[in-house]
Parts: sequence; structure tokens; C-alpha cells
Amino acid sequence: MDELQRKIEDHIKALSQFTATPDEGTTRLTYSKEDLQARAYIKEVMKSYGLVVREDGFGNIFGKLEGELEGPSVLIGSHFDSVPHGGDYDGPAGVIAGLEVAGLFFEKNIKPEYPLEVIALIEEEGSRFGGGLMGSRGMTGKLSEEDFARLKDKGGITTVEAMKAIGLNPALSKQRDPQSIKAFLELHIEQGPILEEKEIKIGIVESIVGLTQLEVTVEGKAGHAGTTPMDARSDALIAAAEAITQLPKLAIVEGSGTVITVGQLNVFPNGSNVIPNKVVFTIDIRSTVEDKMINVMEKAKEIILSANKTGVKTSIEQQLYMEPKYLNEEVRSILKEESTDLGIQHTSIHSGAGHDAMVFADVTAAGMIFIPSKDGLSHCPEEWSDAKDIATAVRILFETAKKLTGAKVSHG
Repeated sequence: MDELQRKIEDHIKALSQFTATPDEGTTRLTYSKEDLQARAYIKEVMKSYGLVVREDGFGNIFGKLEGELEGPSVLIGSHFDSVPHGGDYDGPAGVIAGLEVAGLFFEKNIKPEYPLEVIALIEEEGSRFGGGLMGSRGMTGKLSEEDFARLKDKGGITTVEAMKAIGLNPALSKQRDPQSIKAFLELHIEQGPILEEKEIKIGIVESIVGLTQLEVTVEGKAGHAGTTPMDARSDALIAAAEAITQLPKLAIVEGSGTVITVGQLNVFPNGSNVIPNKVVFTIDIRSTVEDKMINVMEKAKEIILSANKTGVKTSIEQQLYMEPKYLNEEVRSILKEESTDLGIQHTSIHSGAGHDAMVFADVTAAGMIFIPSKDGLSHCPEEWSDAKDIATAVRILFETAKKLTGAKVSHG
């Protein structure tokens, strides 16, 4: 095992300790105690590599290596939050890759022409405040400060309250001037089986699926499970269930890889002998073709609204909408060239999952690479990727970052 691979494994092990569910996967929600622990570790590593560290008003972390020019920065990184009971690699692998690219600049005493910034983003998963991609959407102006401040978790705690609870400052500057960003690079685990099946270590992401997320609220009337006649009930859960069972066929009929998922379901008051008076659930719709995604979304809304009947009321809130994205052709070409020059086999690949790179693609030249996921698993404790593959990706990103920042390019 070489030194780079050892460092990567050490980082993975260290960050995996910051979980609210030890031995049951990684649960690291935004602005939690575990977020604060991971945050401290990331900032410490940044400082050890000579980076100037700061946080913005969302809690995104930046570690900057100044360039010879005061021009726009090349950003590299990913997110460090997780889904409940997730894995150790989804997000952190990309943050670690960014750290170790900066580490190679530090170790080799390379001074870039344009600044290099390692970035660790918050709330990509949307596990606490819904929607997802909050850190990247916020800093690029796609999520307003007002909308950010209105967001609440399931316990009714606002983003601002949660930030202050762990000592973060929501009054800091939030939006980033797009002119200050020269490019964005992200490494991510594939979260699928293609690279492993092909026995190829690097996927150059060509495009990212479009996605939208809806939050549906169904309100009825609570009552006693034994004394309320069946014909006198306004059962929110029955109404929700009848709607939910109709959703899968929408994606099947639309085709072209369109998918729909009901991932969260909360029932109130959640008593075994109480008729539910409220149900809140999420709908996640994805497609590579925007028109098909819109069609499914509109038909899903029709189904939900048709559940309105005597004693039952439904409402829908759109939490996120991102059209399908193609990543920057020039950056993709550089990633391919550097992979070839390093003798690393690679292939073009499409992402069926959403990533921060799709947000940055609207404001700068964005590029992304995948590494294999064992058995294609992700969002579960069994999620695993080889640190050797992460190290391979770091070397590609290092050479790419040198070229984008104007540093001298050499394959040492």
C-alpha cells in the first residue's frame, strides 16, 4: 500500500467514527453533533496542508490555496452529510479526494497560477431539511437566503437555529459570485454496478439525471379505531396509500429509464388504535429526458389532488427541481486525457443519481469522475469502495487541477 492510499484509508476511518448510529451505518445529518465532529476533522486536515480555511453562511467549508493571480478558483470536493444508516463513502470519498489533491500540491510545493479550493458541502442528501443539494444550491443562488431560513426539520427546528446550536454563523456571506469560480471537480462513488461489472476503475461522467422531489401532505380526521364506523372515517393514511399505489405505473408507462420513488412516509399521530389524521410523504421522480420527468410529475400531482374528498385534504410542495445536465466538454476531455496519460483505463458513464456537480454546471465548467462501488451498493452500511481506486482518481484529479489552475503539468 502506498502512502496516498494509506492516507485515504485513514481519512475514511476517521470520518466514519462521526455517526449517530455506531455499528449501524453512517448517520451524519447536517448541523448535528456528528456534523460538527466531521467539520473539525476536515478543517484540521485543510490547515495541515497549508490551506486558508473559512466557512460560509450555510456552513459549507472552504480550504484555499492561493494562486499567483487573484483570479477565479478551481473548486474540488463533495459533500460530507449522509442519509440515515448510510455508508462511509458517499460524499466523504470526494471530500477526501479534494483534500489529497491539495495535499499533493503541498507536498510537491506547487504554486498554482489560479487558486485551488477544496470544498466540503452540506446537506446534499436532503436527509434533515429536505430537497437536497442545499449547500451547492445556496452558494450558487439557487436557494435564496429567505427560503433557506424558512426550512425546518421534522422536529420543527429551523436551519438557522440548527446552525447556531453547533456554533456556526448564519450571518456570514452566503452566495458565491460565479465569476470567482473557474471550474468545479468532483469525485463520487458510482452507486451502481457498471464499473465493477466492466472491471474499469474510472468513469468519466458525461451527464446527470434530472430530478424533482415533492412533499405531499394528506390531512384527515383522527378518531378511535374501535368506535368510529368505517363509513364515518376520514382516514389520511388510506387516502395516501390509494394514491401511492398508483404512482409506479406512471414511470413504467413513461419509460426511457424514468423512475419514481416514495422514500419517506410519516403518519400522525402514529398510534396503533388511532385513525391517522395526517400523512406526509415524499415523491422522488428522475429521468434523463426532462419532458418525461415533467409528465410524470404532473400526472402524480393529478393523482394526489384527486384524493381530495369529504373529510380529506391534500397539498403538494415542490422541494427540488433540477433538469438533466451535461457536464463541461472541455473538462471531460482533460479528465480523459489525464487518465490516458497515466495509463488508467476509463469509460464514459451517465449518473442516475443527483450530485452537487449538476448545480455547479449551471455557473461554471463542471467535471466529475466515478469509482466502482462494491456490488453496486450505496445508501446502506454495506457501501464500500477501494481506497486504491480513490487514490487512482486523486492522481487524475491532481493532474487535471494542475492544468486548470495553470500550474506546471508533469506526470511525476
